[in-house]
Formats: sequence, structure tokens, C-alpha cells
Amino acid sequence: MKTLLNSLAAALLALPFACSAAQPAPVCSAPNQRVDEQGFVRINGIDQWVTMRGDSCANPVILIVHGGPGNPQSLYANGSDAGWKKDFTVVHWDQRGAGMTYGRNKPQEGEKLTVEGLRDDGLAVARHVRERLGKRKLILMGGSWGSVLGAHMAKAGPDQFCAYVGTAQVVAQRENVAGHTKLLALARAAGDTETVARIEALGPPPWTNPRSFGIERRAMRKYEAMSTDPIPKAWMEPGPLYATPQAQADYEGGEDYSWLEFVGMRNDGMFATVDMYKMGTDFNLPVYLVQGTEDLLTTPEVTQRYFDAIRAPVKKLVLVPRAGHDPNLPTVEAQTRLLKEEIRPRCQS
Repeated sequence: MKTLLNSLAAALLALPFACSAAQPAPVCSAPNQRVDEQGFVRINGIDQWVTMRGDSCANPVILIVHGGPGNPQSLYANGSDAGWKKDFTVVHWDQRGAGMTYGRNKPQEGEKLTVEGLRDDGLAVARHVRERLGKRKLILMGGSWGSVLGAHMAKAGPDQFCAYVGTAQVVAQRENVAGHTKLLALARAAGDTETVARIEALGPPPWTNPRSFGIERRAMRKYEAMSTDPIPKAWMEPGPLYATPQAQADYEGGEDYSWLEFVGMRNDGMFATVDMYKMGTDFNLPVYLVQGTEDLLTTPEVTQRYFDAIRAPVKKLVLVPRAGHDPNLPTVEAQTRLLKEEIRPRCQS
């Protein structure tokens, strides 16, 4: 199976889309042409996996920055964005240290991920996509960890994007601790002594044990599930290329590596450096934030304060009932309305 995947990857590299030194010719020769490509693109010294799919080259393009870190959305055959391909071309990118990109470029011992390095990768991906699809600007979307990277990309390269959409926006390590208190209150009200004991034993964040974040997040998901709509199972089915044992092993390896780079061994990972206020709250493009009302990890109160501080040509905060941190149907319905009614008219070129 490993040989089969390697052969397939080699074949993909032979396609015009999978470029190295030379920039491939634009894929769109007619406005009504469909887009359906996947392959490795040489980005800042390594091959990085990019997929592009949509019903018409005439449509605006959405570049989705995945969360996790280490959780690419490119693997899902019919993921949460599947319904957008009629009106938009949807682009996914497996970040350095994640998914197919991780499988192609196993990190050296001690090799580190940084927000700034991943930001620069993302901006290079955006340039490639714009040239490949003949677009002046893209719609930039990021959720959870992807909202950290997306906000940094929007701040550093506003000329490449016509709008930024952040879902479950991460603001700063010191800010995104309010959910700890909320979680304990919910568990105590439910008489859930087991969860209370487990979370109290962790102490308040930030933690120096890299396992603590995962322990609390699992408890948060348990309580978010009590007041939110479930995630459709169909969204989580991997496509054929990602269903092989080797691809699954690479996904899991990238998830482990990226997560440890995020939290660090003693709270010395990328998360400790995240501070949207320090980055600056002035944006030279429209900013839209989509926030689940039941989110315990990036709570609505923290998002509201950050939104209030943002200065942008256009800004809007959409609160989504029955939604938590992980995207579900209400989240995607809210994103879809924003994309079609407010963002698409701004992003036709």
C-alpha cells in the first residue's frame, strides 16, 4: 500500500499543477471551466499539498486554513464545505507538519514550527493559487488554530485577500482561559463529580503538562455536545487517497507532531506566543467572525471583546446558536449566508 501511495504521489507530481521551479500555466482557459486538481506545490523549500475544486473558474476562490494544528480538511470526501463548490472554488492546503505535507517532509529531530513560518507558507500558497486560477484576490477562511494563522496572513498580506472569515477565533493564550471556569460550573451543576475532579486536578491554564490541554478539551466537547447540534457523520469520511494505511499513519503522525509544537513540552509551543492584540487590531480588509454561542474553548465573551477592538473597512460578528467550537450544521449555514450574501459580491474579481 505504501508503494501504491508513493507511485500515486509521483504521478501527481508529473501533473502541471504540481510545480517545482517553474510556475505552471493558469488552469482556467474559460470562465465556465471546472476546477478539480490536487498535488504537491513547492512552497518555501518543501513540497506542500494543495487541492482546488469548484464548478466554475468564474467563481470567487476560498482559501481554507485548517485547524488543529495538524488537522487538514483536504482529506474529507464530502466535508463541511462540500456545498460551496457550486458558487466558489474551494482550496485546501495541508500545512507544514500536517497531513500529506507531513508525509512528504518528515521533520528532522528538533525541527520547530512557528506562527511566522506557517504564515509565510500560507502567503506563498495564496500567491500560487491566485496565479494558477487567475484571481486578483482570494477569500481567506480559518477556524480555531486556522484562525490564528488566517489572522496573521490577513494582517501581513491584505493585498492578496478580499475578506477574512475567522470561525471560533483564537485571541490569545491569556484570553482563551475563560472556558475553564465555565466548564467547571457546568460540571458542578450537573453533579458530574468525576469531571470536576479531573479538571480541578489540572489546575487553571496555562499548563506545563502537554497532556492537560487535551484532557480539558475532551471534557469541553462532552458539555458542548449537550447544547449543540451533532456534526454530520458524512463530513468525516476520508476520500480514497486518504483512506490508505500510509496516508492515515501520516495524518496521525502529523497531528501528533503539530499538536506538540502547538502546546510545547512545558507551555513553550506556538500557543504561548499567540496574542491577536499584540499583533494589532487594525485590518486593511473586511473582517467577519463566526462564533458558536456554546463554545467553551474560544468563548463568545472573549470573541466579542476582540471584535470590538478590531478596526477594519467592514466588520461583522455572527453569533451562532446551537454551535460550539467544532463546526456543525448551524456553523456552516451561518458561514454560507455570509459568503453568499455579503462576501461574494465583494470578491468577484
